Amino acid sequence: MVTEYQWISVSGFGAHIKSSKKTLIIQKKNTIEEYPVDEVKNLLIIGGHTLHTNAVLNLIRQGAFISFFEADGTPLGTIRPSGDENLRELYELQKAVPRQRFATTLAQTSVQVRLFFLEREEELRNTRLFYEGELEFLSKSREELAFLIKLEEIRRLHRMISDMYYEIVSRSLPPELGFRRRSMRPQTDPVNAMLSFGYAMLFGNCTVASAGARLDPDGGFLHDGKNSLIHDLIDPLKPGMVDTVVFQIARETLREEDYELTPGRCMLSDDLIQEITDRLHTSIKTDTINRQVISLADSIRAGSEFKVLY
Repeated sequence: MVTEYQWISVSGFGAHIKSSKKTLIIQKKNTIEEYPVDEVKNLLIIGGHTLHTNAVLNLIRQGAFISFFEADGTPLGTIRPSGDENLRELYELQKAVPRQRFATTLAQTSVQVRLFFLEREEELRNTRLFYEGELEFLSKSREELAFLIKLEEIRRLHRMISDMYYEIVSRSLPPELGFRRRSMRPQTDPVNAMLSFGYAMLFGNCTVASAGARLDPDGGFLHDGKNSLIHDLIDPLKPGMVDTVVFQIARETLREEDYELTPGRCMLSDDLIQEITDRLHTSIKTDTINRQVISLADSIRAGSEFKVLY
């Protein structure tokens, strides 16, 4: 049986990434990993490593993507194979569709999956996470989104709901981990650091899928700016594909030796990163991501109803 490596990640610092015509070789400390070049679909490089040009050339010859991220998971860019002359047609259609309609659907689904996640956590742990009025507010916000007209109003309510979600989840985690809410770079607690790492994996997979569907990565609806469409795509997928893994590790198996708190930053150990990566290979469903971007592209072309998969 042939194994197809949909994505391979190299994280931390100091790895050497090279290849022959047939084999991708990743050497880090005392370990060496080898993969058939023609079976690698996406290489995710997180942090600082040595990347040999022969690896770049051999991978793109085989149609693979190479995505780059800061050590904390902030996306930097992607190298993808050249030769597609038909991008502009769908790009222009993507710009022309009513952004509010797509943004509303994305925002409503994001609220729905986060509510489901929180309610399931309450049930599984037999504990109360919501303070008085929070569940009612989130439920009403999901309905209110359908009546908002301006994009900025939709985005503002979506940001508020997302912030609430992380604050509510934090009540189920050990307080000594220092996680209170989602923070941007640099992360100073292990939970935020793990979330950023997981979101980077999800981001890389959605980047490949959107390029394959000929979508403009900067043509988002709910989000705006560079890579805004990728952020649109990953938003409703975060709870089921990443958060469930990270929060379970934080509650059940995370040890003090799994991370290091330096001035202004939290660094994850290689062993912890490997554990997260192994589990994300199971939780990140590339078939769902691929079906989602194809559905989005079809909806843009046909002007039909857009549904979010999760």
